[in-house]
Amino acid sequence: MLAHFKKNIDANFSFLIGKKLLIACSGGLDSVVLTHLIKQLNFEIALAHCNFSLRGKESDGDEMFVIDLAKKLEVPVFAETFATKKFAKEHKISTQMAARDLRYNWFAEILKNFKYHYLLTAHHLDDDLETFFINLSRGTGINGLTGIPKENKKIIRPLLNFSREDILKYAKANNLKWREDSSNKKADYLRNRLRLDVLPQFKKTSDSVLENFQKTQRHLQSTHNLVEDYIALIYNLVVSEGANSYKINIEKLKELPHSDALLYELLNGFGFTEWDDVSHLLNAQTGKQVFSKTHRLLKNRDELVLTEISDKNTSEEFLVSKEGTTSPINLNIEVAKSIGETEKNLIYVASEKLKFPLKLRKWRSGDSFQPFGMQGKKKLSKFFKDEKLSLIEKEKIWLLLSGDAIVWIIGLRMDDRFQVTEKTKEILKITVPNL
Repeated sequence: MLAHFKKNIDANFSFLIGKKLLIACSGGLDSVVLTHLIKQLNFEIALAHCNFSLRGKESDGDEMFVIDLAKKLEVPVFAETFATKKFAKEHKISTQMAARDLRYNWFAEILKNFKYHYLLTAHHLDDDLETFFINLSRGTGINGLTGIPKENKKIIRPLLNFSREDILKYAKANNLKWREDSSNKKADYLRNRLRLDVLPQFKKTSDSVLENFQKTQRHLQSTHNLVEDYIALIYNLVVSEGANSYKINIEKLKELPHSDALLYELLNGFGFTEWDDVSHLLNAQTGKQVFSKTHRLLKNRDELVLTEISDKNTSEEFLVSKEGTTSPINLNIEVAKSIGETEKNLIYVASEKLKFPLKLRKWRSGDSFQPFGMQGKKKLSKFFKDEKLSLIEKEKIWLLLSGDAIVWIIGLRMDDRFQVTEKTKEILKITVPNL
């Protein structure tokens, strides 16, 4: 196996030569074999072990095993203990997802702080087959069936061409020792049920199951590459990019064959799972929206608008002194000798009509103002409708207030009550330079 492994490195991962490598080492069979193979090829390596505190003394034993292994191989070792269940509870995610987030965030810190070039993990061909069936059972597109990538930025998986049987034979032939994870024998998770019950029976159907699976993966990857090239052409036809959004032209998309499939490929990767709801947006009323954990897709007239969900608290208010403010937007206030032409990013107001400090906040339901040049008040919701602003555009609007009165809907309209007149004693020029 060592000769085949070296050949694989030379053919597919030659960029690793001469680099500092960090190996994710659990102490199990796969990561121990990967560590020995890489060490045999004289790479500069270090081991990184995560103790997730999920199996009591067994977890601590795994940690001590990896530390001892590093000593025997005379390589550096990093070990970290995590309160995984607490992290999962605080972030309202599964224990499995918590462990994944914790370890990869920690690995990234080590790579950055200690100048390691790549992280190596011990995923192998059987893991790839398990992932294929997991994705298949949950419903997926072609991307979910192409398997575990051999490279993902700084994460490298050089054992994906080798089966669990290959790895076990190498370990026994070289008298290697490793730790057995008792949780792998419990059918609590889908992956374990596949590993323990389903896939052993599936492999019995043919002696070349894994070999044929690899061929299928190559065919799927080629098809996926073809789809990606086509989607790149479609993207240029139907998608326009804004400062903080992507807009999909619905009519242009509908003119193309298989518009639902194209929409899936355009939005795949943004975390959406309810694809029927996404597809229904094509014919929905303006204002309908679908959410993923990270993004929002909004139907706005003849477009679908994709934006990232912001964590900012829109109820927060910022005080504005006579010197202006830079938080959350750069707002300048200065005395002017006379009024000039009012523009999108500047207004002139009567200083004596203002009560400092002013306030800066997002608009709220029920807000109203007296539009410049008009008598009587108008609700902002009605004003925004008249201006034909989308929901996303409305959410970006900031208000400048004096007390509870709106002075300026920044970038759109000032309030008539604060205009400069012949009786004005001091004129203030208020500007947002980068608007």
